[in-house]
Amino acid sequence: MRGTNQSGISEFLLLGLSRQPQQQQLLFLLFLIMYLATVLGNLLIILAISTDSHLHTPMYFFLSNLSLVDICFSSTTVPKMLANHVLGTQTISFSGCLTQMYFLFMFVDMDNFLLAVMAYDRFVAICHPLHYTTKMTHQLCVLLVAGSWVIANLNVLLHTLLMTRLSFCADNAIPHFFCDVTPLLKLSCSDTPQPADDPI
Repeated sequence: MRGTNQSGISEFLLLGLSRQPQQQQLLFLLFLIMYLATVLGNLLIILAISTDSHLHTPMYFFLSNLSLVDICFSSTTVPKMLANHVLGTQTISFSGCLTQMYFLFMFVDMDNFLLAVMAYDRFVAICHPLHYTTKMTHQLCVLLVAGSWVIANLNVLLHTLLMTRLSFCADNAIPHFFCDVTPLLKLSCSDTPQPADDPI
């Protein structure tokens, strides 16, 4: 079996959330407001933490990293959806779809890893308050965040490389506003295991 995509499809159609023009205008405005609020709110958190020396602690270091990941996470899908609406197109290339899926799942993984690291930080602060500063050193904090990035990238890279081996034959319509694994597996004409509709 070859390691490259053998499909005749070079792009997919992102059908979005609605096909009615009035609903599309409302959804565009709603998503634009939510996206701008998300980016602005998280940028303000990062700015506040970086400018106030009293906030240069492990907890706020992790929080600023979480804010950065949240900005990147929302920037993975929403700008493409907004651009498609403005330009009146619904297409995304095969490579663009895989790239979007890669970054989407990487930032989801990073969110989970950072929340776990923050939980560990609070565990040490509550259960070992006298040893907190010696246990949660700057080097350990950087190592925990860097390790999260490495593990998240390796995990998602494996899944993305497996997706490149799929073939797509005829249908290229994705009933979402972003690329997701489940719709792509349903569109694939490769022999892939499908989840059961009715579990026994």
